[in-house]
Amino acid sequence: VSVLPPLASVIVTSLASQLADSLISKGVETTVVRKICQTIAFVSPATCMILSSVDLGLSPWEVVSILTGGLALSSFALSGLYCTHQDMSPEYASVLLGITNTVGAIPGIVGVALTGYLLDSTHSWAMSLFAPSIFFYLTGTIVWLALASSKPQTFSKTD
Repeated sequence: VSVLPPLASVIVTSLASQLADSLISKGVETTVVRKICQTIAFVSPATCMILSSVDLGLSPWEVVSILTGGLALSSFALSGLYCTHQDMSPEYASVLLGITNTVGAIPGIVGVALTGYLLDSTHSWAMSLFAPSIFFYLTGTIVWLALASSKPQTFSKTD
């Protein structure tokens, strides 16, 4: 069962990259394409976690399928966030990726403590497990939509 999300991600990654390339080749602005892909990558797993944390009477396999789908759709980030660095500055893409990965690690650090706190205070396994991730996914979506840009940056140009 643990191999399902990575296998599904391989398929979704192929589809996401083709979709992104198709949109860009049809004249859709690169920043818009990156925002669409990253929004899918953030909102899909958050939605699937919400569905998995409420009692809908689903079987364990249905919950596994929902979570697998959400994690697979997070692969849209490879056509969103992870391409943005190259769009902004091919010369400094690795540095930009290092910065965003460092900032992106903060929710993982905070989330562990928050999960423990929520488990102690709510005694709800689903709430404590999924709520921090849902919060960070949705907050990330808002920040991404407000601030992200794929426009080439002047610091990348050498004279």
